[in-house]
Amino acid sequence: MSMDEPRGNSNYALEKLRELLQSGEVGADGKLPTERTLSDRLGLGRRAIRRALEVLEAEGRIWRRQGSGTYVGLRPDGWSEHLGAIVAGTDFMEIMEVRLRIEPQLAQLAALRAKAPDVERMYDLIDKTRQSTDADGHELWDGALHRQVAQCAGNTFFLAIFDVVNRVRQDPAWQTIRERARNATRSMPLSHRQHLAIVDAIAAHDPVRAGEAMRQHLLTLQESLIRLTSLDRQETEAEKELS
Repeated sequence: MSMDEPRGNSNYALEKLRELLQSGEVGADGKLPTERTLSDRLGLGRRAIRRALEVLEAEGRIWRRQGSGTYVGLRPDGWSEHLGAIVAGTDFMEIMEVRLRIEPQLAQLAALRAKAPDVERMYDLIDKTRQSTDADGHELWDGALHRQVAQCAGNTFFLAIFDVVNRVRQDPAWQTIRERARNATRSMPLSHRQHLAIVDAIAAHDPVRAGEAMRQHLLTLQESLIRLTSLDRQETEAEKELS
């Protein structure tokens, strides 16, 4: 085989892309880099990359959205196109109720199935979350951490449900109220400790402890949001009385 041959070898490209998917080194939203980026990163021709992606799509390992990009996992059903309307029709308390019922179970499954490189990546994401100095960055890395836990649960359907719920992070109102809750309660150090407790339990392969650590983390967030929305209501009622 010549030195140049691997660049145009689709089987070689497929092997490299499988390794990439296995490593979990994709965007926080499960989005793969562009064909050009993959070509440069893996040292492979774009034609070989494109053919390998077609195979992965046929296997159900990835799916493509026109004008948006390529994503890991199975293509969502048609109803997912209406996620914007679903998110717009709910509120933060409903979102937290759902998260409290699925994410502890995802943490339990992750404790049973996560491999050492998965856990390493979780700790790295915890550091990135803690080091974020702005609301947008914090939401990005916090979301990436929670999605990594969900991905390590190894259940495609569960992951699809998680992604529906996690879509609320794209709403500017969510980012605003989360930032206000963090500032009001100064919860960043507590959140960091809770993230460590979750991942420590996953690393120890202790599903009971992992599930409870996730539950406590989400309860803390829920309580902060309840206090904040309660204060907002009181202020609104006071303003009405004065007007």
